[in-house]
Amino acid sequence: MLTAFGLLLTAYLTWVAVRDTGAAFCTEGSGCDVVQNSRWSRFLGVPIALWGGALYALLAWATWRPAPRLTRWRRLWRLSFLGLAISVYLTLAGWIALAAFCAWCLLSLATLLAIFVLVHVARPDSAPGTQWSTWCLGNGLLALAVVAALHVSSSGLLDRRGGPRLHALAAHLEESGAKFYGAHWCPTCTQQKRKFSGAAAQLPYVECAPNGPNGGMVSECAIAGVTGYPTWVIGGRHYVQVIEPEQLAAMTGFDWEGARGD
Repeated sequence: MLTAFGLLLTAYLTWVAVRDTGAAFCTEGSGCDVVQNSRWSRFLGVPIALWGGALYALLAWATWRPAPRLTRWRRLWRLSFLGLAISVYLTLAGWIALAAFCAWCLLSLATLLAIFVLVHVARPDSAPGTQWSTWCLGNGLLALAVVAALHVSSSGLLDRRGGPRLHALAAHLEESGAKFYGAHWCPTCTQQKRKFSGAAAQLPYVECAPNGPNGGMVSECAIAGVTGYPTWVIGGRHYVQVIEPEQLAAMTGFDWEGARGD
């Protein structure tokens, strides 16, 4: 029952992510909106909800596939522990880095916690079949490796390179004096950076709220007259919106078509 609920929950969140629409009860700028559009919302370019759905599907498979009781328990314990570790990591990342929580994500965390507790309590007398320390160490290292991969992905190190044209445009924006003001927790700022893929690190970006949504704005952004995120300042004019690379090229005199063959 819990795995079926988890599948329905992640299917809905995946549908929302693919359609790029807000989930129910997630108003624009809310903690839910911030988390679901953050850099932690995808892994290897795939919505994290879809990965969660795959985990719930594996739990359902392990539950119903004919197997000796001990073998089934081991599979369920490992999968639920892994899912719980990932969910805890994502929740902490949202709390620490974004100062935000997502009610839908917390619901999935509660579901995984319930599954893990039920599996743990129902263990056979012979489980886990080896010493607890060895069992916990092995599964702990597996969970740590997966969480580390998620953390590396969220840092942008696994992003596609972005292509020479995007890199050239990003360098041109810097040279032209354009400025991109944003916040690390801002969903639309994340969307803007994704349009540059691996070249996003070269953008003339200014972090305006390093201490989170309630931490106030740094003086540089206040002096620049920033009133919302993302804000582009190009030629003295303010544009509070996500702008396509092609449009940025036209606005700053960059030869977008000519750079195609670079």
